[in-house]
Amino acid sequence: MANFSLDGKVALVTGASYGIGFAIASGYAQAGATIVFNDINQDLVNKGLAAYKAEGINAHGYVCDVTNEDQVNAMVAQIEKEVGVIDILVNNAGIIKRIPMHEMKASEFRQVIDIDLNGPFIVAKAVIPSMMKKGTGKIINICSMMSELGRETVSAYAAAKGGLKMLTRNIASEYGEYNIQCNGLGPGYIATPQTAPLREIQADGSRHPFDQFIIAKTPAARWGTPDDLVGPAVFLASEASNFVNGHVLYVDGGILAYIGKQP
Repeated sequence: MANFSLDGKVALVTGASYGIGFAIASGYAQAGATIVFNDINQDLVNKGLAAYKAEGINAHGYVCDVTNEDQVNAMVAQIEKEVGVIDILVNNAGIIKRIPMHEMKASEFRQVIDIDLNGPFIVAKAVIPSMMKKGTGKIINICSMMSELGRETVSAYAAAKGGLKMLTRNIASEYGEYNIQCNGLGPGYIATPQTAPLREIQADGSRHPFDQFIIAKTPAARWGTPDDLVGPAVFLASEASNFVNGHVLYVDGGILAYIGKQP
């Protein structure tokens, strides 16, 4: 369908050298978008460029720290000059620190907030003026089930992702009249190289305890894959979602709808 096409669009996906960001950006490329991404250092950018090239995608990579407003503004200006005005922004760059709250240093809490919440504010702020002038734009914030739920050891991450949900709603509220849609995409538990140790079969042939926990809490009875996020991400970036604004689309296999099996 034509309204799902991203032909002629420039998409910036932050932190998209690998993982979920890479999967989303690759999906956008298949839908016709020109891909721009950043990462924190040149080595990661080079690895990302090689990975995109291996997929037949001619991506444009930039070194940029999303928490540094001057770097972000310079990157956006450079992208507009070298590639074009950014039509689609995916705020994907993020970190998590799993530390019990009473043991967490304030500096560690601030670092998570800075990257996971302040970063999306800074990058969105940089791209919105050109979207306003163009009269169209899509901003997609990578939220989390922790935008809705708490869990042990993730106080900073949950605080940041809860804040990101509300930033999403506020951008929608403030800039909807300019035909800018800002929505969130909330992944569930996704099978990536980073989560592979949590899915290893144990010596006795049983599932890892955390793997058992996730399967029991998920109506789909499986982990998600990065590909599960591509269709929803394309929808939120395309004209098909032009009247969807301030929404968080959870791609979680049903976890948030489910209270769990009776023991």
